[in-house]
Amino acid sequence: MAPFSRRDFLSSGAGLSAAAITLADLKLAEAAREVAAPKTGSATGRAPGWEIGPFEDLREWISELERRGLVLRVRNIDQDAYEGTALMYRLIDKFGMYFAPALVMENIKIDGVWHKGPIITNHCGHWDTECLSFGIEPVPNDHFATYYKALARVEEYLQLGKGGAFPTAPFAEVRREEALCKQVVLSGDDIDLRKFAFIQSNPADSTRYVNTGSVFTNDIELGKNFGTYRCEIKGPRMLGINPEEGQGAWQAFMKAKARGEKSVKVSIALGQDPVTWVVSGSKLNRAKADELEVVSAIRGKPLKVVRSETNDHLVPAHSEIVIEGEVPLDQEMLPEGPFGEMYGYMGARKAANFWMNVTAVTHRKNPWVVNQFTGVTRGFPTAPLEQVALHTMKRFVPNVKMLHTPVEATGLCFVSMKKTKPGEALEVGKRIAQIVGIAKVVVMVDDDIEVLDRVQVMHAMGSRWQPQPATVIIPESRGMPLDPSLTKKPMTSKIVIDATRQWPEEGGPKEYQALNRTELSRLAPDAFERIDDRWSKLVGKYRPPGI
Repeated sequence: MAPFSRRDFLSSGAGLSAAAITLADLKLAEAAREVAAPKTGSATGRAPGWEIGPFEDLREWISELERRGLVLRVRNIDQDAYEGTALMYRLIDKFGMYFAPALVMENIKIDGVWHKGPIITNHCGHWDTECLSFGIEPVPNDHFATYYKALARVEEYLQLGKGGAFPTAPFAEVRREEALCKQVVLSGDDIDLRKFAFIQSNPADSTRYVNTGSVFTNDIELGKNFGTYRCEIKGPRMLGINPEEGQGAWQAFMKAKARGEKSVKVSIALGQDPVTWVVSGSKLNRAKADELEVVSAIRGKPLKVVRSETNDHLVPAHSEIVIEGEVPLDQEMLPEGPFGEMYGYMGARKAANFWMNVTAVTHRKNPWVVNQFTGVTRGFPTAPLEQVALHTMKRFVPNVKMLHTPVEATGLCFVSMKKTKPGEALEVGKRIAQIVGIAKVVVMVDDDIEVLDRVQVMHAMGSRWQPQPATVIIPESRGMPLDPSLTKKPMTSKIVIDATRQWPEEGGPKEYQALNRTELSRLAPDAFERIDDRWSKLVGKYRPPGI
């Protein structure tokens, strides 16, 4: 079986079903523990209720984040000196990828010209956005519990859908007069993409990029799709489009080209509401389902959409900017890049890439721009991706507890499970490595290890893993083309590490010692509760330096 990409495996219901079938012969036992999902929604057949929102647009979302103290505003940023990039790096250095705030730059200098913003980045970076994007309250001061609460909410939606996919619900098409993205309409020589506050993120990038747009396509064979791809500004009315091989837009372009079509019409929506943003970066629907209907189902309220000016694409009506155009298929493709990519390394210059002639631009008055510092910040909430993967895997590997791919360490994949027989963890890990393109290092741990906690995973590797015999190296498997270590793209070698407690049948000790902390909880069950009750008196307002 051909391996799947990260987007296919970690988000696509159809892709995961095929992947999971290859694991069915393992015939593993039922899980001892499941992520508890509330009955609301699945019992009623209705979408789960929102405690906050749903947010109609990007501005409502940023307002909510700001109300919660999750936004840092800065006034003037000279991006010609790459101050915005350096500031975002420093925020990650100090607070970490999962705690750094959304950054709102009110004014920004680009190519010698000051632009009125705001320019926004890291708007879905903080742990709390995992819950907030689905309209539920985060768990105060407990980011792991917040993440599991978001996973449970995603599971509710999966219970409403079919075959491990998200449900769908109708959207609402509105008139042009009601659509905020139509407040200003540009065509012909009035269009100049360089006049908008799109930035060059890194001095090694080829130029300025539009890198947070939802690119809408509609193919007669594949159906409707929108996804987020980097788009290189090549001129006032020329924009590159970079879907990687196998992604939705790439498939649509190649299908149309094979049929002899001369062009494909595209609309790109920018400054989306948070649910549209999540769906745009995550293939959460079943094949040929309209992803706008997936957005409406998640929101529990119809998404307002409007028809584009120069094509029939429906786009979110309250987007900040919509760029419309045609991708020529009968002309030569153009070079693109380099561009700083998801691994945190520069992606190489591509010799040939798709591009489009821009036919119209519509936008709100004083539009807001979102920039993604790719490889620096989190792009979007990951709970939907991981819960879809877990939901499908558990139907065939029921004793897998959790699967996690750390955003800040692309290529690693941590999987916890309740092992039921010798050799089981290594076999499951081998199949995951072969199926998940991005999983170059697969670490299998027992179900008492919290895979969201990097320290616990490393502790398990240090104390439970014996490199021989609990290691398998796969000499060649399909990886991620963006991996800078590859020499024969897209093929890579992979390693599976079985960091579960090794049973005697696996070469482990006859008895495995208990963890110190486990014994404390077992033999002095009230100790933690007593300290928690006295915490404020014992510790007071003390904070270690740097926290």
